[in-house]
Amino acid sequence: MQDREHVRSIVERYSSSRLGIDDVTICVLGSHSALEIMDGAKDEGFRTVVVCQKGRELPYKRFRRLADEVIVLDNFKDMLSKDVQSRLLEMNAIVIPHRALTAYLGYDAVEHELMLPIFGNRSMLRIEDRQYERNQYYLLARAGIRYPRVMKDARSIDRPVIVKVQEAKRKLERAFFIASSYEDYVRKAEARIEKGMISREDLADATIEEFVIGTYFNFNYFYSPISDEVEFLGIERRLQTNLHDFISIPARQQLEIMDELDIAVQNIEIGHMPASIRESMLEKVFELGDRFASAAKQEYPPGMIGVFSLQSVVTSDLDVVVYDVSPRVPGNPILATTSPYTKYMHGEVFGVGRRIAMEIRRAIEMGMLHAILT
Repeated sequence: MQDREHVRSIVERYSSSRLGIDDVTICVLGSHSALEIMDGAKDEGFRTVVVCQKGRELPYKRFRRLADEVIVLDNFKDMLSKDVQSRLLEMNAIVIPHRALTAYLGYDAVEHELMLPIFGNRSMLRIEDRQYERNQYYLLARAGIRYPRVMKDARSIDRPVIVKVQEAKRKLERAFFIASSYEDYVRKAEARIEKGMISREDLADATIEEFVIGTYFNFNYFYSPISDEVEFLGIERRLQTNLHDFISIPARQQLEIMDELDIAVQNIEIGHMPASIRESMLEKVFELGDRFASAAKQEYPPGMIGVFSLQSVVTSDLDVVVYDVSPRVPGNPILATTSPYTKYMHGEVFGVGRRIAMEIRRAIEMGMLHAILT
């Protein structure tokens, strides 16, 4: 574990050097939630740097207020090179993890090759991998939080299920589909394999979950190790293509279009929209966040640090079922302008990017960077 010791020594240097706000740079990979993270950092007075893959740097140059420096590389994985990491260390960079960081660099690389301090618990990022033994299902079970029944064999499908499988070409995207029986599963899977949407290898590693009927909410939280509190930041919902808005067409026409054009409905997230929940449900929402943070502290010390999201379904009997966990910055820039819950807590509306920057600023001022970095 020499790599972990090396990062720990860098964290100690950051913390013991009593760095000021002007000495620290917020660093993010140029994808997913980079704009939101940098916007929050700039609001709190931090310098920022974004690491981009060539051909994907335009948004960060157009929104020129956000990035003080744009590092363009041939490939995202080049962020792991010694030269790039040395350059970032000279800036006293703090990396903010989001989904693209682990998707493009890989869990092993983030845990053992990225020798830069990360805001959050880098050991917890892997719980998103459903093939990992101590994954999110394990943690939800330890927290006593209900999640959908998972079926290990497609032949046991006896109710509507959602099959969670990676896209063949775009590994960040997931080509989910719904099936109601084993025969339906085989028919839909073979059709997607034939079209090149998924591979047979990825299908073998797919997760088959009970499809829970209800209303979808992504509950976003923030755990502060400094104050030892879980904050509820707000809710957003996802816009998905080609599912969203297609379902606004009458059912008969949906079937006609799908038959004529041979369309397979997908669940590719393409945007976000705001949501709120009735006030009487907030107690349950708070309890979910508290339980998850408590279980994380026991199973993955030092536990959850910063932002996490519990993607959930509220059923007709007002039970909450968590179907996905994001142990890092979730993709939800809409919170920055629409969450009433941050206003209830802090007196103003802001998003996850600023809440992260607020915590880093507070840690710097208190000499406690070691409590929020790993």
